[in-house]
Amino acid sequence: MRRLAVILLLLALPSMAAAAERAPFTVGYLEIADDQRYAEIRSYTGLKLRTVHRPFPGAEVAARESRATGRALGLKLGLEHAAAADVAGLAAEIRRMRDADGIRFFLVDADADRLLALADATRDDQVLLFNISETADRLRRADCRANLMQVIPSQAMLMDGLAQYLASRNWRRVLVLRGERPADAVAVAAFERSATKFGLKIAAVKDFLLSNDPRNRAQNNIALMTAEPDHDVIFLADDYGEFGRYVPYQTHLPRPVAGSQGLRASAWHWAWERHGAPQLNQRFDKQAGREMTDADWSAWAAYKLIVEAAARTGSTDFNAVTAWLKGDALRFDAYKGNPASFRPWNNQLRQPILLHTHNAVTARAPLDGFLHRRDVLDTLGIDEPESKCRL
Repeated sequence: MRRLAVILLLLALPSMAAAAERAPFTVGYLEIADDQRYAEIRSYTGLKLRTVHRPFPGAEVAARESRATGRALGLKLGLEHAAAADVAGLAAEIRRMRDADGIRFFLVDADADRLLALADATRDDQVLLFNISETADRLRRADCRANLMQVIPSQAMLMDGLAQYLASRNWRRVLVLRGERPADAVAVAAFERSATKFGLKIAAVKDFLLSNDPRNRAQNNIALMTAEPDHDVIFLADDYGEFGRYVPYQTHLPRPVAGSQGLRASAWHWAWERHGAPQLNQRFDKQAGREMTDADWSAWAAYKLIVEAAARTGSTDFNAVTAWLKGDALRFDAYKGNPASFRPWNNQLRQPILLHTHNAVTARAPLDGFLHRRDVLDTLGIDEPESKCRL
């Protein structure tokens, strides 16, 4: 037994030495400690209307998948997680990781205001941030930053995907139902832009109230609200979710519903069954014990993009990796068919959008027939001629 142990030890020495020689290459992951975007929303009866999970498991899955790549590159890949209460705390964590461990690439889970403030605070720190959860269009327009990469799709991309589908079905007259929350107004504004872009007509925009007061029947009675004008489809903007869950099957006319209920547009969905997606979903479910979401996928993609850049350049140098990520050579396998790459005018990752119900993917945008002079993926979102971004 002692002889066998010695033999096994001798066989293991080369691999142990190789592991010791591997250079560390760690990616940072940052989040706001008490992010209200992840607060659970319940109805007045106590039913869970929305449970949103933090996307860190997506990065963990990517790190696990990348181990073999790291060994082949002679790199010891890692993932360091930190949280802070505010932007100052996140900036301090970035500088700590950079100075202590040489970390230059950071996945950031934060809202638009904090992302923008963090990008400005670290502008001169030679780091690159990856937005994995905020869809706000302004981060891809006037509020874009050279050190902030947008991995999750923008609101404009999501709405363009939805509008393409409605146009392809010739459902061109759209009745819009809009809620009271600021996010509802933002969603409607984004959809109106997409409707104009793809030739849809907004039949009317009606504001609804979450109320049982009979005096507000014109704003809380679904059948009454949807009786006129004539329309082919309903676009629903209901961030809260209490009103919108009753809209399907209670409309005055038999019409499909899209937006917050019914047909939805997302970066990812657990029911996507092509291009290796089932295997990724299974790996994520094994890691997190739940279904993969948009932000989970974005965290996974951001980590994989950084590792691929290091592999392609054969370097972990900050400037070399950043240049490759922003260059024309990037063709990233996003498990959604079309290869993804970053748009040079606003750092947005161009990618397909999945159109789905609660348990099935109905279509993938861009749809057939929607063409672009450069890349069909650029039919989705803010194209270069309309961009106000100045990187």
